[in-house]
Parts: sequence; C-alpha cells; structure tokens
Amino acid sequence: MRTFPCLMRCLAGLWCWAFLTASHAAALKLETSQAVLTLDNQVQSQPVQVHLPYGWDSHHKGQAGLGHFVMEFAGPVTNHAPWGLYFHRLGNAYQIKLNGAVLDANGSISETSGSDYAKIPRFVRIPPGALLAHNQLEVTIRSESGRRSGMPAVWVGPKDEVDPLYQREFAIRVGGSGVFTVFSLVVGVFAFVLWVSQTDPRPERRGMRDSLYLFAALAEFAWAFFIGDTLIERPPLPWAWWSVAINTTLAVWLCALLMFCHTIAGWAGKPISQSVQAVLAGLLLAGPLVAYFAITLPNPLLLTLWQAAFALIFVPSSLLFVAQALRGSGGGTQRMVALAFVVNVPVGVHDFYVMRIGEGFGNQAYLRYTATLFGLALGAIAIERFRSANLRVRDMLDTLAVRVQDKEQELSRTYQRMEAIAREQERVQERARILRDMHDGVGSHITSAIRQLRSGRANQDEILLTLQDSLDQLKLSIDALTLPPGDVTALLANLRYRLEPRFRAMGLVLEWAVVPLPAVPRLDASAMRQLQFILFEAFSNTMQHAHASVLRIEATPVLQSATGVSIRVCDNGVGFDTLTVVRKGLASMEERARTIGAQLRIIGQAGNTVVEILLN
Repeated sequence: MRTFPCLMRCLAGLWCWAFLTASHAAALKLETSQAVLTLDNQVQSQPVQVHLPYGWDSHHKGQAGLGHFVMEFAGPVTNHAPWGLYFHRLGNAYQIKLNGAVLDANGSISETSGSDYAKIPRFVRIPPGALLAHNQLEVTIRSESGRRSGMPAVWVGPKDEVDPLYQREFAIRVGGSGVFTVFSLVVGVFAFVLWVSQTDPRPERRGMRDSLYLFAALAEFAWAFFIGDTLIERPPLPWAWWSVAINTTLAVWLCALLMFCHTIAGWAGKPISQSVQAVLAGLLLAGPLVAYFAITLPNPLLLTLWQAAFALIFVPSSLLFVAQALRGSGGGTQRMVALAFVVNVPVGVHDFYVMRIGEGFGNQAYLRYTATLFGLALGAIAIERFRSANLRVRDMLDTLAVRVQDKEQELSRTYQRMEAIAREQERVQERARILRDMHDGVGSHITSAIRQLRSGRANQDEILLTLQDSLDQLKLSIDALTLPPGDVTALLANLRYRLEPRFRAMGLVLEWAVVPLPAVPRLDASAMRQLQFILFEAFSNTMQHAHASVLRIEATPVLQSATGVSIRVCDNGVGFDTLTVVRKGLASMEERARTIGAQLRIIGQAGNTVVEILLN
C-alpha cells in the first residue's frame, strides 16, 4: 500500500523537473535533415539524409534546382516565452513551414527570378500556439547556379536565446557592409575630386592630372559597389547580367589597386609594368564574357580560372611591393600600402579558396572587412599628395614674393640703428640674466654654507655638500651659455657629464634610460636654462634628502606630439609627503616649470620618488 504513494511522489517530482527544464529550454541546433532534391527539373526519387549546412554550389556545381528539407524537433512542455528560428543564410528563394503552416517566404519557388535572398541572415518568429509537443519544420529553397545558395543549420528555441545570434550576424554582415560601403564611397569621392581639381602647376606639365587620384577613386567606387551588393536583394538585372556587373567591378578594383601601387612604387612606365598593364587590360575585357558564360553554360570553372589568373598577377606584384617597402626606399606611404597587402593577400587567398574551391556557403568571407585597410591607405596617401602639392605651390609663391624693391637708404640706416640698439639690449639682458642666475644659484648656496658655519651645528660633510652644489651650479650656469636651443638630449648629456662623478662618490647608482629626443623648438636659451635649473634641483634633492641608492633618469618622446618630450627623475629613497612638505626648492621648480610652459608632476612615494617634466 505504501508503494503507490511513493510512486506517485516520484512521478510528480519527475513532472516538476521536466516542467522546469522545458520552461528554461535551451536553443536547439538542427544539423541533420531529410532532403528531396530537384536538379534541373529532375526529381530525386528517394529522400536522402543530409548534414547541414548544405551548400548548393559545392554539391551541385553548375546546376540550379529546388531543395525540400524536413526536420523534426520536440517543442516545449509550456510555451510561455516566444520562440523563433534563426537561419545563417537561406535561399536564393525560400518558403518556411512549421507543422504545415507557412511562417515566412521570399521570392518565387516555382520559377527563376532575379531576386536573391541568400545574402543576409533570417530570423522567423514562431506564432503563439504554433508549437506542438512534436514539430515538423519544412524548408523549401530555390537555388541558382553560382549564387552561393543553400540550407544552413537551423537554430530553434526561445526568442531570447536565438535572436542574439541573429542580431550579431546581422550587425556583422549587413551593418558592416553598409559602413564599409559608405566609407569606400567617401574615400572615392574625395580622390575623384582631387583628380578633377588638382593639376600640375609646372610649366612643362601644365594641365596634367595625377593618375594616382584616378586609380584610387576607381578602386574605391568599385569596391563600394562590390560589397554593397550584400544589401541588394532585388537586383535590377537578371542573374546572368548581374553576375557580369559584380565580377566586372571586382576586376576594376583589382586592376585599379595594382596600378595605384605601381604608381606609388615608381614602376609606371617600366617594361615590366607595361606588360602587367596589358595582361590586366586583357583580363578586364574578358571578364564580362567569362562571367556571363560561367552562369549561362553553366560552367563555374571558367570564373574560378579567371579569378585565379588575377591572383597569379596580384600576389607576386604585392610581394614585390612589400619587399620594396621593407627596404625603406619608398617612405611611409609605401609602408602603409604594404601593411594592407600583408593583411589582405592571405585573407584574399583564404576567401578565394572558400568561395571558389571549398565549401563557400557555411563559411564567411573576410576580405570585405580587411580591405578597408586599402581605403585608409589610399585616403592617407591622397591627403599627403594634396598637402605636398599645396606646399609646392606655396613655395613658388614665396619665391616670387622674395623679389622686392630695395629699400631707401634712410630706411636702411634706421633699420641698422634699431638692430644695433636691439643687440645692445640683448647683451644687457644677458648680463642681467647671468647675474640673476649667479645670485639665485651660486649665491644662494654660498649663503647657506655661511649660515651653516655660523650656526656651529653643521658638520663638515654638510658644508662640503653645500659648497659642492654651489660649484656645480656655477659650472652648469657657464655650460648653459653654449646649449643649443631646444636640444634636450644635449642638456641631459651635459648634466650627466657634470654630476655623474658626484653620484658615484655618494654611492648613487645612475641608471640612464635616455633615447634620442626630438628638438623642442619653443625652448629658447632662457627656457633651456630654466629646464636645467629644474633638473639640477631634482638631482640636488635626491643627493641631500632622499638617502637613495639608485637614481634613474628616463627621457622619451611623447607619442601624441611630434616635438613632445617626457623626462623622469626617479630614486628609491625615503620619499616625502608632497602635500605637507613645503620646500623652497620645490616651489622654485614649480615656478620655473610654469615659466617655460611645462607640466611638473611629483610623486613622493617611498622607494619610488618621481619628478616628471612633460614638454609638449
């Protein structure tokens, strides 16, 4: 009698477990299907089991037809959440049925049309009540030769789990194609405007335009059309002629890109370049016929061989171009294009294999995304060419402006007198500056030494250190007279020459991490002296107060600025609190930094005290 209640409790527990599992059902991936295939109106008599994804072109090269795929799956016990179907790609035309009811359809299944719905992912919402405990999904597709049609693996499950798969693929394929199409159009318009508006100002080439801009514009317009085809589900032409248009734009892109590179590399006009141009012209003219007969005969191998011929020219040319760029003879413009080649040639070979030789339906083509590097390089080079042309024109105008009439004699004498007065003022200011530096630097240290002697509390080492600082300050003030303006590297080298013996005598290990620095044009002689004082004060603080064993000097260029420099003085001493410790030397450093427009940052952390000077 006790067995029946126990059995009922077990069944109730299993039912609750099944309910919870079904209410949180995960998405299912349907990868096998029963298929009935119709090839050129010849029905295959028996259904066959196929594995999904099923690429039509890879299984039936050169043949059109219909595919009827039937899959079964279990529905949820409860259907509180909406369900949906996700197809990676589907078509060219298709019809989707669930349990005999049509859920979605696009294009004509019964006859060939120009539409192509196999380019973008599809999400189909399952209406409430359409799901059963046991469900039959039927998908019928019409496939045309050479259009990359097929039947994908199907994701079915709750909308919250299936829809993110669709949204991600839609953003990559459709959103990415749209963004890159607009980008290529913008670069193409910019290059075309430059080609139309810019002519050579030199008399011997007057009126001639730079072919570089024309090749850039052609390449970008062709590429925009090629990748923009993803967004066109209903082409304005029948498939055979639309295939001609698509493959011709691909050929134009390859030819224009190669000619652009030949122009940059300086190969244009050479015999080998002229031979490549002749072959490219032949392939370009043969392209429409090859594309048309590849679809109408049908014979997909023609199109594969035609594209392979382009690859046989494109790959060696790109390798030669990269080799020349690596030798450094072409400058930064060649290196930018070489980088695009290094990335895109392997990607293009991969895409060619996937789309023309391997299984092209379930895989993704990546060249549409990586080829943006060519657009970036073309745009950058066009801008650089435009800037160089403007500079040449400006130089010509400056040369003409130099031809001026001689000034009157009285104006010349007045100018000479004013110049003499200015030189005298500079000498007076220089003398005043030297005296001020002597007073602030050497005089201050000597005064400190006298004060230490009078106090009677200072030991000999402290007085000696103060006098040594005074002597170093005097030497550095003299050295500052010959420092080249803006040469921070020379300033640091001079400080090392003067002070490294003192560091060594005090037991300080000097770590020197200074790389060649760009000149800072705004640092004149006065600013260089101020910078020298700041650095000397930082070294002096380390020697007198830090009790450090290691002093590290770092100097590097600032990446965001062509003339920016960062200098860091670091020690492993005891450190100090930058908020509470107030020293005259620190205040002087901050004032001098403000004077020369530098940013001063001080970190007083024990074991890692840092004084950083940033010159932008």
